[in-house]
Amino acid sequence: MGCCLTSWFSKKQTALAISTTKAEYVSAGKACQQALWMKQALVDYGIRLDNIPIMCDNKGAIDLSKNPVQHSRTKHIEIRHHFLRDNVQKGNISIEKVSSEDNIADILTKPLKREPFNYLRLGLGMMEQID
Repeated sequence: MGCCLTSWFSKKQTALAISTTKAEYVSAGKACQQALWMKQALVDYGIRLDNIPIMCDNKGAIDLSKNPVQHSRTKHIEIRHHFLRDNVQKGNISIEKVSSEDNIADILTKPLKREPFNYLRLGLGMMEQID
């Protein structure tokens, strides 16, 4: 990830998530919005990107973003949160599985022991390992 364009922000979700799938789906949707904004900003500099990958560690959120069928378990999710699914279908965004051990976002959101912290920090490409 150190050689990639990365955007990060933290904000309390306004939507009440009754499942981790919904929380991850809403968060991935926000990441989709940010990625598409960055994609458009890069066009102004003559850089064109075809498909932008969004990494997610929740299988339910990934499945929901790839399946346009409305299920009884997802009917509580507001239509505005399906922005991610719409852009996955259009091919603007791809959503990919990342293992929990390799999820670099965890360094910003969870307390970690030294070994996982050093591993994820190296993934950020910001600093070398400290023993």
